[in-house]
Amino acid sequence: MAKGKDVQVVVILECTNCVRVRNSLNKESRGISRYITQKNRHNTPSRLELRKFCPYCYKHTIHGEIKK
Repeated sequence: MAKGKDVQVVVILECTNCVRVRNSLNKESRGISRYITQKNRHNTPSRLELRKFCPYCYKHTIHGEIKK
């Protein structure tokens, strides 16, 4: 029997460092780095956090899952 197709969901990962800088009073950040990936809802029910390269910060930072 086939499983439902909604097990794999598309999520958007956003740089937490760029968001923090943009929300502060000095708006130094040029943009916010975002990645699109998939996750298995059954294996990882909580929010996903991965270390990815941010081209605006020029270093590897933690990218957290955001709502669509």
